[in-house]
Amino acid sequence: MKTFLPGSAAILAACLVTASVTAAQAQGRPCAPRDNVIARLAERYGESRKSIGIGANNQVVEMFASDESGTWTITVTSPTGLTCLVASGQAYEAMADALPDTSDPA
Repeated sequence: MKTFLPGSAAILAACLVTASVTAAQAQGRPCAPRDNVIARLAERYGESRKSIGIGANNQVVEMFASDESGTWTITVTSPTGLTCLVASGQAYEAMADALPDTSDPA
């Protein structure tokens, strides 16, 4: 059974899991200058940015994915430009779920 994580849900999940880039470094997560991380994700995995949001402490949370291979990566970038990998996986699929109709109270 495949589990799909829409981009916005992935961003929210990353915000909840990641308190700060410093904490990510302390936990041994790989970190590097943002330009290096972006280039590596593109060259090695064919991933491009699919979603973006602002997390705690003005950190930029992004999801990168490859439509071809289905790999995905969530990163967190500090205001200083240091980017840490938070999560990665397979079976990425872009989704655009509509909000439920809340106009009928029944």
